[in-house]
Amino acid sequence: MATSADKKQEVGEGETLGLATLACHAGSDPRRWTSRDVIPPISMATTFLLDDPSDRSGFLYTRVGNPTRRSLEECLAAVEGARYAFCFSSGLAALLNTTYLLRAHDHIVCSADVYGGTYRFLKNCAARMALDTTNVDCTDVGKFQKAFLPNTKMVWLETVSNPTMKVLDLKALVSVSRQRAPHAIIIVDNTFLTPYLHKPLECGVDVVMHSLTKYINGHSDVLMGSLALNDPKLADELRKLQNYMGAVPSPFDCFLTNRGLRTLEVRMLRHGDSALQVARALESNPRVERVLHPGLPSHPQHKLAIELLTKGFCGVFSCYVNGTAQQTKDFMNNVKIFALAFSLGGHESLIELPREMTHSAMTEEERQAIGITDTLVRISIGLEDPRDLIRDLEQALLLAIPNPKD
Repeated sequence: MATSADKKQEVGEGETLGLATLACHAGSDPRRWTSRDVIPPISMATTFLLDDPSDRSGFLYTRVGNPTRRSLEECLAAVEGARYAFCFSSGLAALLNTTYLLRAHDHIVCSADVYGGTYRFLKNCAARMALDTTNVDCTDVGKFQKAFLPNTKMVWLETVSNPTMKVLDLKALVSVSRQRAPHAIIIVDNTFLTPYLHKPLECGVDVVMHSLTKYINGHSDVLMGSLALNDPKLADELRKLQNYMGAVPSPFDCFLTNRGLRTLEVRMLRHGDSALQVARALESNPRVERVLHPGLPSHPQHKLAIELLTKGFCGVFSCYVNGTAQQTKDFMNNVKIFALAFSLGGHESLIELPREMTHSAMTEEERQAIGITDTLVRISIGLEDPRDLIRDLEQALLLAIPNPKD
């Protein structure tokens, strides 16, 4: 764990700095190291020298704390606008740690259309811990309000849902949560948007979660998750859980993620701009039935999206193919630049079929209820030339669906 309390002294006391500046410098003061490295060195040590048995002034054991991890955690806290940040070995490990803030028979309110891994964990693992979850369409504030029970202790949301790209009125949901369950912990998975596009803590939530595997690392070579927050008591609990449960990332992975974080802003600008270009092209293609991108006027929450996301949109969107289930698979198999693969947010463009991949653990009834059909495709736009990506998708669609439906 790290606090961002001392980072201002490193990058300019009392200054208001932009995200790009904080990403480049927070937690990385060369004066910390005797070698004066301008980037944080990789500390592979598992244990550290003490002055005496009661010495707790520095690092003790790398599960408890590590210099390279501390640098990353301080930088994450800075860019998120948080006082504290904690890194874990995966996004799901971060989710697991949050459930240990609860007690048996507590209740969780969760978005109906969340990341498939979140759904699987809450249904198959949290349930074994006697934690009950209600999944609800959070675009309907009335339904959201009715989902609360007397024992609701946690609310789990995604500002932009995965994979149906629904946009939530986060401030309204926070207001309802505080009224219905004043002591419930409100957590937002901000993986899709990153702190460059959206800072949920400013909307009043308690904890922001990230799969750092995705945009923040940005190169598809690290598995890691994080939690960021401001409440000192909650931070103390998470600090203990991080230590007691031991699901911490390696120093080398922390180094790689810190390196990826340096370029977050410029990458998000390119991801977002390219994705909107590709989405517009697909929306005009007769072989695509519908495109789900919050930046398009056709999106049901477009007005809310442009009010909430003033800096733009991420590189992920979804679409319904205007064809059969088999033609949808043929389309995905025909792409040349895109990789048919899980995940998102890397420099390379990916394509996936949620029904059979990320959300296969849901029942068919559950998938249909939230719009995950056998023709829904999720697309993650990388850093390639968007003109090449458009041509690739168009040729793949043409091969798969020579005669589209009217």
